[in-house]
Amino acid sequence: MSRSSPRPYRGTKDPSLRRSLALFRAFLREQDEPERCYSLLARDAVDQVEAYGGAVEGRTVVDVGGGGGYFTEEFRRRGAHAYLFEPDVRELGAEPPEDAVVADGYLLPLGGGVADVTFSSNVLEHVADPQTFLSELVRVTRPGGLIYVSFTNWYSPWGGHEWAPWHYLGAERARARYRRRTGRPAKHTLGENLFAVHIGPTLRQVRARDDVTVVSARSRYWPFLAETVVKAPGIREFATWNLLLILRRCPP
Repeated sequence: MSRSSPRPYRGTKDPSLRRSLALFRAFLREQDEPERCYSLLARDAVDQVEAYGGAVEGRTVVDVGGGGGYFTEEFRRRGAHAYLFEPDVRELGAEPPEDAVVADGYLLPLGGGVADVTFSSNVLEHVADPQTFLSELVRVTRPGGLIYVSFTNWYSPWGGHEWAPWHYLGAERARARYRRRTGRPAKHTLGENLFAVHIGPTLRQVRARDDVTVVSARSRYWPFLAETVVKAPGIREFATWNLLLILRRCPP
């Protein structure tokens, strides 16, 4: 079942202040206008994929952990053969994309090397074993194919998700504050469905792999010097906000 067509979108230069402001304003309206927020984010993300890997038309795209399917549908609008694999049926929403599959990201029901592009947006911070998760993304990507992985790092102002920025004072204190303020329990619990993932260790682990090369490591949303900020140890853990890794699968 498909959603209604989103409003027209004209991609802006990436990185740029105009683009970052547009995404941030949409994010602030996420609860009131989720369709607008996630459709804009999906179009921007697919723009990024095409900037690094060329047009997705005719290519096979595997979207892992794509929730309600906004990214999958945007890939399909651009002519890709896109498929959504989501581990939590509750995240699929009322109108998931056709052929969506409920599947564990640690063990995808796919053969090796089937995808031209494997895509994972803001999932890594929700898995207990990021390296095993990344290995599975690599496995299903063909040699020469592209792997797009982004995540919100723990020391980002949004690292605590719905209870940010109070996570800087401790997860339990932040969750308790969220409940007092909203009257409902927080969706995320540290150590259960949210994990403290950091940029430095993640970069070292990815660069140590012999099955991928790092095409780019950059801030996904930062309006300027998007790659430079990631090169500054310490500062990057706070300033990057959201790390985007563009990886390419190496030949066997």
